[in-house]
Amino acid sequence: MTYIAPDAVVRGDLEAEGAVRIDGTVLGSVRTRGDLEVAPGGRVQGELIEGRDVAIHGQVEARVQAQGRLVLTKSGRLEGDVVAQALDIEAGAVFVGRSKTGEAAPAFEPEKTPLEE
Repeated sequence: MTYIAPDAVVRGDLEAEGAVRIDGTVLGSVRTRGDLEVAPGGRVQGELIEGRDVAIHGQVEARVQAQGRLVLTKSGRLEGDVVAQALDIEAGAVFVGRSKTGEAAPAFEPEKTPLEE
């Protein structure tokens, strides 16, 4: 699991193979093959966040692509368009954007570095 602590600020894109939990701030895109959670104190501001199942309890300003389910909880705020197989929005959550559901988002394929080729 990749964990971004509450006092951490990541400037730039984050890519991971497994689960990601963000309690701090990411100023850039976040992409993972695993599940992605933005905790109540977490914040992502970037172009895209992408994961298998995505849970937003904090603040996100980005497009969201979930291969499975996107859950926006009552403490969550999402400003951006969504593509997901399923979308759950709890009462009290804030969603500003458009959604397309019923189709899985394309799976994330990490870029190979020159050493991996």
